[in-house]
Amino acid sequence: MADRTTPDEELMRALYDDHAGPLLAFVLRLVAGDRHRAEDVVQETLVRAWRNADQLNRATGSIRPWLVTVARRIVIDGHRSRRARPQEVDATPLETMPAADVIDRALRLMTLSEALGDLSQAHREALVETYFKERTVSEAAAVLRVPAGTVRSRVFYALRSLRLSLEERGVTE
Repeated sequence: MADRTTPDEELMRALYDDHAGPLLAFVLRLVAGDRHRAEDVVQETLVRAWRNADQLNRATGSIRPWLVTVARRIVIDGHRSRRARPQEVDATPLETMPAADVIDRALRLMTLSEALGDLSQAHREALVETYFKERTVSEAAAVLRVPAGTVRSRVFYALRSLRLSLEERGVTE
């Protein structure tokens, strides 16, 4: 089978064989060892050499200085473009962080829990049954096995104590 390579392919193969290794070593130093970026820069440099093949064929001497200059400019342009736009951030960690209102709610619940701890057990039970479990005074009285009037009295004094305890903690709402 006959060799069907075009002059362009031969030029690119010759450029790659002669210059890709030293060019990659040079670019690796420019991009702080980032091999992927360095390979991209070398590839772009060789593509630009291919696009300017007619000018390179007329040049006398080695084309390596031209390749090094083009590679250096590509690295500089990439650095400038990254500095010109905001840094890209992975959104995944932000999705897992609780929103501010979730944190505020958690803090309010912690403060309320601490304030409830300041109440006597009888007052706390009356509040839990009526406010948190949403039972009527009669239902709470049946669960607590006390008269309905006692539940009303305990709820009244528990709320008053709870208000004072929350004010001591800086809660004014």
